[in-house]
Amino acid sequence: MREGEKDPGLYDFRPYRDRPEIKWPGDMGVAVWVSPNLEVYELDPPVNPHRKSWPRPHPDVVGYGHRDYGNRVAHWRMAETMAKYGFPGSVSLSVAMCQHIPEIIEHASGLGWEFFSHGIYNTRYSYGMDEAQERAIIEDSIKTVRDATGQTIKGWLAPALTHTPRTMDLIAEYGLTYTCDLYHDDQPAPVHVKSGKLISMPYSLEVNDHYGFFVYNMSPREYADTLIRQYDRLADEGGGTVMCIPLHAYLIGQPHRIGPFADVLKHINADGRAWVTTSGAIADHYIKTAYDATIADTRRYAPDTAKGKDR
Repeated sequence: MREGEKDPGLYDFRPYRDRPEIKWPGDMGVAVWVSPNLEVYELDPPVNPHRKSWPRPHPDVVGYGHRDYGNRVAHWRMAETMAKYGFPGSVSLSVAMCQHIPEIIEHASGLGWEFFSHGIYNTRYSYGMDEAQERAIIEDSIKTVRDATGQTIKGWLAPALTHTPRTMDLIAEYGLTYTCDLYHDDQPAPVHVKSGKLISMPYSLEVNDHYGFFVYNMSPREYADTLIRQYDRLADEGGGTVMCIPLHAYLIGQPHRIGPFADVLKHINADGRAWVTTSGAIADHYIKTAYDATIADTRRYAPDTAKGKDR
């Protein structure tokens, strides 16, 4: 590495080809999980000096109302479509939702959905937090979800994708087993942390509906076609690939978008090569059956650094 360049050291390098095969249950080619982001946005949140919470001056009634549509209307439309084709949700949850809109938490729990933390509010960022503040958020997330649903969270997606240098070590210390905040691979992989056992769970920015509609300006049909092409390629490659479909109800649950999305789920359902599951089940299976083999394989490329943890 050249002087002045610094790798964060969160994971080791392994070429995509010639890896030991990860076997999913039923010998399925690809694990597929759907991640609805159930989020709470504050109309006028505390100011973070590192990032504005809304593009317009506070109060941003337009931005707030657009997102609130997801909780009042579009969640139900999205959830019904997922249930129709047998897709459980792995919820990236703003845990304040448990107090603000418990009806959604009860509905998702009734569908058998899994919950992991997306912070307290999606308008409060990790930038600038000290360790005590960050610990408080993790502890609040664990307790709030457990009190509301009986579940113990296994995963983490940082609020608005914001981090500190200590985030990975802290969530592993608290017993979480996967992070969705690394976008470096199409398979799970060990993450180097000081304690515990943490893996990266393939999430996605490329096929996230937020990027599809806000960044790439796709039509609903273009976005659906993108998801199908993503799925078909990963299923063809197999060998332990993972496809995540990250969603936001206020986007995908709009009346003009839900039909093409339903076609995607119908396609995957009919294809027969997908292990349709939850992020927690993927993490459990990988850690039990493939984690150690990955560590051993990594030593072919970095024999002195491939420890799987301890950085």
